[in-house]
Amino acid sequence: MPGDEARAPAATSATTSKTPTATTTTAATTTALARAEQFIWLTARVLEQRRFAFHFLGGDADPVDTALGAYLGGDGGYGHALDPDLRGPLSHPLHTAHALRVLDGLGRCAGQRVERLCAHLTRVSTPDGALPATAPASGGYPAAPYHPLHDDPPGDLLATGPVVGILHRNRVWHAWLFRATDFCWDRVENLRHWHPYEVQSAVAFLDGVPDRARAAAAADRLGRLVRERGLVVLDPAPQDAYPPVPGLAPGEHLYPYDLARRPESLARGWFTDAELYGSLRFLAGLQQPDGGWPVHRGAWAPGSSLERRPIATLEALLTLRAYGRLPAAANLPGPAAPR
Repeated sequence: MPGDEARAPAATSATTSKTPTATTTTAATTTALARAEQFIWLTARVLEQRRFAFHFLGGDADPVDTALGAYLGGDGGYGHALDPDLRGPLSHPLHTAHALRVLDGLGRCAGQRVERLCAHLTRVSTPDGALPATAPASGGYPAAPYHPLHDDPPGDLLATGPVVGILHRNRVWHAWLFRATDFCWDRVENLRHWHPYEVQSAVAFLDGVPDRARAAAAADRLGRLVRERGLVVLDPAPQDAYPPVPGLAPGEHLYPYDLARRPESLARGWFTDAELYGSLRFLAGLQQPDGGWPVHRGAWAPGSSLERRPIATLEALLTLRAYGRLPAAANLPGPAAPR
């Protein structure tokens, strides 16, 4: 695995005469943020508009909280296409993962609401404590073809890993978490055939779980597997040379920034400075003329694609800012440090 020794030379070579001046960089990133703001006001749902205002304009957290509450169901879970790929009012675990990411960004992943949410997760989990990606009995509501609906859906790391990781990082304790954590450890440490999105979920789990030594060891093994199997494009320039990855749409790839969303992520150690910062430059360059970022997964419904782009834009902006590629904002509620 590339360690600090491997990253240091790469950083030196990446900061040669091609590096823009501080004034040029500030002007370019400010313009990028202004273009993204225009895109958000033109196209985003209320929730994404409120999130953008909170994270980048110094807005208050309460309007974000209120907007998120519109997706809350009577069963304590979240529905109504909070994740745009699952339509209809049903509470799906993937919606829960999305809601917790929003609350985590606000620093509000605690209290009675989260207790009720954990009670809901207990009711919908499988016997081994895992969450299925989708709820049973879809009721005929549409969903993306890559989220198949089952009458008795199996437990899935895709939904369970991010939920467990965020709850642990925010020091939430609930009886359900013990079984769900065991499920995640088993999948992360023993799974041999990985879907790329499962790697993202594994990283979300490992970045939050309290046992840091065990998490570091598991991350080291997983990072080696990611590189050996070519699950990530390490150099965006010749990306067409990378073979298609099973489970991704044609032309869809994962890049270092997709896994190491923040510098403190365990996945950061999987990549050299040249690889990571090259991918960040590539990410910044993906901004479209309308100010938003594209969605590379397969398009399956006009509404879903339209709603997904502002979410992708927010994720891109937050990642770029985490690595110092955008101006700091008034609100930077970092997640609680793992215990």
